Amino acid sequence: MNILHVRSVPDDLHARLKKIAQLKNRSLSAQVIIMLTQALEEEERRKKQTKTLNSIRRRRFTPPEGAPSALELLREDRSR
Repeated sequence: MNILHVRSVPDDLHARLKKIAQLKNRSLSAQVIIMLTQALEEEERRKKQTKTLNSIRRRRFTPPEGAPSALELLREDRSR
């Protein structure tokens, strides 16, 4: 297993992490590993969502050039 050293952790962040670890009955190291894992999973989820949304946007219908707008079609229909 690898070792990760983190330097210059702000005091308030360290205190908050330590408090969460105590509330969950975990060591500080175990809590940080869990939180890093969750953050990475969330980042992967966001990338997948972005990819899916981009795919949807690419497939979105765009009317051909010169086609009347929806507003023009409504006005034409109402004038009949």
